[in-house]
Amino acid sequence: MVAQFLRLKLRLLANTLKRSPWQVVGTLVGLLYGLGFAVFGFLALVGLRLVEIDTARAIVVTAGTLIVAGTFIVPLFFGIDDPLDPRKFSLFGIDTTTLATALAVSTLLGVPALAATVVGVGQVVTFSRGVLATLLSILAIPMIVATCLLAARVSTSIGAFALASRRARDATALVAVVGLMLLAPVVVLLSEVDWMVDGLGVLTSFADVAGWTPLGAAWAAPADAAAGDVGPALIKSLLSLGFVALLWLAWRALVAHMLVTPQREAAATHYSGIGWFGRVGSSPAGAIAARSITYWMRDARYKVSLVIIPIVPLIMVVPLGIAGVPSDLIALLPVPVVALFLGWSIHNDVAYDNTALWLHIASNTRGRDDRIGRVLPALALGVPLTLVTSVLCAWVYGDWSVLPAMSGVGLGILLVGLGLSSVMSAQFPYPAVRPGDSPFTQPQSGNTASALIQTLSFFATIVLAGPAIVLGIASLFLDGWYNWATLLTGVVFGSFVLWAGVHLGGRLFERRAPELLAFSQRN
Repeated sequence: MVAQFLRLKLRLLANTLKRSPWQVVGTLVGLLYGLGFAVFGFLALVGLRLVEIDTARAIVVTAGTLIVAGTFIVPLFFGIDDPLDPRKFSLFGIDTTTLATALAVSTLLGVPALAATVVGVGQVVTFSRGVLATLLSILAIPMIVATCLLAARVSTSIGAFALASRRARDATALVAVVGLMLLAPVVVLLSEVDWMVDGLGVLTSFADVAGWTPLGAAWAAPADAAAGDVGPALIKSLLSLGFVALLWLAWRALVAHMLVTPQREAAATHYSGIGWFGRVGSSPAGAIAARSITYWMRDARYKVSLVIIPIVPLIMVVPLGIAGVPSDLIALLPVPVVALFLGWSIHNDVAYDNTALWLHIASNTRGRDDRIGRVLPALALGVPLTLVTSVLCAWVYGDWSVLPAMSGVGLGILLVGLGLSSVMSAQFPYPAVRPGDSPFTQPQSGNTASALIQTLSFFATIVLAGPAIVLGIASLFLDGWYNWATLLTGVVFGSFVLWAGVHLGGRLFERRAPELLAFSQRN
């Protein structure tokens, strides 16, 4: 039975070379990348044979722990298509243990298994500094390979249940992206470490802890033996063996569950009433606003923007603090950043409509009503959020006299951004993710113009909001009327730009209606 599954896996691998030429090239490039990293890791481990055992131990255990952790995290958060999903064999009457064993052994045919084996052999070279150390490093090879492959199998199977629906996949991917964004300050902090002086101490501290976890035990056992710590080395070897056994039991249990459990379907959501359409009003602008509010609440593409906007200031705070920027000035940063991204959020709103745009054009909707309807949700969310953020930042800053200036800068940037976005979305729409697709997929078409339009709209907002920004900066260093002048300028000038943008964008929408409809059909 195992031999049949091995032949099946070989056939699946051979079929990847029968696709289109570009798919074959992509497959080969991925294969070369995987093997390249494995060879690089092997050479690095060979090089560590020449350094002191404490240094080698700190580096190898840290890197190995991160590798094993990655085999858990990547399939679970980002999902991996499994061609040998156990559910595909549910009608063959195969014994659970036999099927679990065959599927586990079949994973040995692949780049991940080969890469793990190459790295495992490399750590033998690193730690073969005695009889016991050499023996444990050789025994660590199957432990490392089995841990990585079984961890990936377990994680993939859990993801097959947890990420069955598109909504679950989008939510999980969003959590992963947010987590990666929040790691940016950690990377900045690590970059500030003097690795020539303190780097070894940081890695050693991490390795001391990770070596006693299931993720790092297989890597730490031969390292401890090479350092002369026989007792801990034997205990960690048993810990790694027990973890492999636990992973095997978990994998077999998942196979047994998957054989009798159909794939979970996304539960249908039922709505009653007409929602926001009954609250905003029956005017054309109100109907478009109601539809836009519904998009902001239900469409994953908009939800991603809403989640990321408050995180961006947090990512910027840590690097600035490390760079020596005074904390009171850093406290003023979130207001303009949040306002800038909120005002910029609808600069490509027409493209998000996709083919639904024809309803606006077929019903002869006035361009001004279309622009107003798209601006209202962002305005209703942005104004309160900007004011609340201003109050919080003024409290952190420690001087309530800056509140009018901060509110003026934030409202000015928000209003200017919405006015400019009303023009940009009608004049320069660019391909966006289609409705129903994952917000993390790439648009079906696009070119360098997309990046140029995004950059232009982003920096044009900052330039047009310049009067309020300049007065706001002046209020920090000069006493007098600058605080209230900033508030007045931001609200008045921002409102004028918003009014002008809505009217100009409305005219562009009416004049370019055929081009926009053609764009929506091919986007």
